[in-house]
Amino acid sequence: MSAPLAEAGTTAFAASRDRFTTVLDWLDSPEAAQLEHAELEGQLDTKGRELLRQLLQDHLDLRAQQETRVQVIDAHGRTHRAVEGGHQRRLSTVFGGVEVTRLAYRRRGHRNLHPADALLNLPAAKHSHGLRRLAAIESARGSFEGAVAAIERCTGQAMGKRQVEQLAARAAADFDDYYTGRPPPSPDPDAVLILSCDGKGIVMRPDALRAATAKAAAAGNTKLLTRLSKGEKRNRKRMAEVASVYDLTTVPRVPADILPSHDDAGQPTPAPRATGKWVMASVVEDAAAVVARIFDEARRRDPDHHRAWVALVDGNNHQIDRIHAEARKRGVQVAIVVDFVHVLEYLWRAAWSFFHEADPDAETWVHDKAMAVLAGQATRVAAAIRRKATYHRLDATGRVNADRCAKYLTNKAPYLDYAHALAQGWPIATGVIEGACRHLVKDRMDLTGARWGLDGAEAVLRLRALNSNGDFDDYWRYHLAQEKRRNHEANYTNNLIPQAA
Repeated sequence: MSAPLAEAGTTAFAASRDRFTTVLDWLDSPEAAQLEHAELEGQLDTKGRELLRQLLQDHLDLRAQQETRVQVIDAHGRTHRAVEGGHQRRLSTVFGGVEVTRLAYRRRGHRNLHPADALLNLPAAKHSHGLRRLAAIESARGSFEGAVAAIERCTGQAMGKRQVEQLAARAAADFDDYYTGRPPPSPDPDAVLILSCDGKGIVMRPDALRAATAKAAAAGNTKLLTRLSKGEKRNRKRMAEVASVYDLTTVPRVPADILPSHDDAGQPTPAPRATGKWVMASVVEDAAAVVARIFDEARRRDPDHHRAWVALVDGNNHQIDRIHAEARKRGVQVAIVVDFVHVLEYLWRAAWSFFHEADPDAETWVHDKAMAVLAGQATRVAAAIRRKATYHRLDATGRVNADRCAKYLTNKAPYLDYAHALAQGWPIATGVIEGACRHLVKDRMDLTGARWGLDGAEAVLRLRALNSNGDFDDYWRYHLAQEKRRNHEANYTNNLIPQAA
């Protein structure tokens, strides 16, 4: 470093040295000697944050002193020859507010360009990327009110709820492009590819409901003026579509591994484990669009379709239809398996048509019928249930659950070939997607009293998906690069930021 620059650096940080000396003098004072450690912590936190703010301000001032003129050509090939110093802008940071001083490159009739802003990758608005990152993290974790409080505890900076919500939405802006462009995982070449989707309702503000739901909500009457009563949320929700794709190394099993009897002495074969899990959720996109998303992710992982693709569903006919339609459109083969836990629920409801509550024979009956379904005999089980209801001369009310179970088993029989699925080592339960519905949607979006707008809900779902996938840190680096491209690089010819000579 040359002597003039070294002297400038010493001068620029004079305020920081003075402030540091002030903190040392305070710590060495009789006043500080009388404080308990909790008070020391609190005051040092405040004084230390102000010292860090001053260090940042002094560094920015030094950069302003050292900024040299460069040739600036805008994105349309126009040279900005007029240069004016002393242009300032405010930046709110995790340490507090600072002023950024830099050169402005001017051209009559066109907006000023500031190459120093590009070198710093300053945001378009006043909040720093550090505050934006905190807003994203805390908004995904809890309520927006909680995020405001957490940011103030962490940084001492007061922000509004609406500001935090807007910063979270901006933070999630590159979600789609990030996942489109990232390299696929490298699983075991024999691993199957599991595709799954489901839905979970979110209570929305009236203007964020889909048209049909909004119309039904407007036609309904509420019992109370200030809150919704039981059953009144039905037309206040918008469905969030949840999707998951993951790799799974096959583990062949038999029905006894799923439902071992009390007489089985051996240990059941453990279920296969998911790896490379990717989840997403959207309250903006419909089921068809989200199903297309999981096929996009599957194709990204297995572009030549060398591996087996298995779709796990809960039996929803619309989901099954969308999967069939997407598979036909793309010319790929996808095996569909209906969640076995849903089958068990139908069998248990059917059992109460024949047994009294807490009758141990009901458990034996359900176990036997479930084992038969696992062995690939779903339609036989359905027929046996209907015969049993007829044999016991149950009336329409008494046999309703038995008939529902039989109808479910018959209608879903093409997707209940558990014998084949187990032999191939595939999963037969939708635990991953149900866990995603709970974690991505219910745990955050179902907070008491919460009513969502579209932008805020979509942003939070995307941020929670990034956290669930373990991608947030990598995504944030990508997001900052995209912000630099949008806010700065695009302003210059060939997207290049001019460098000082």
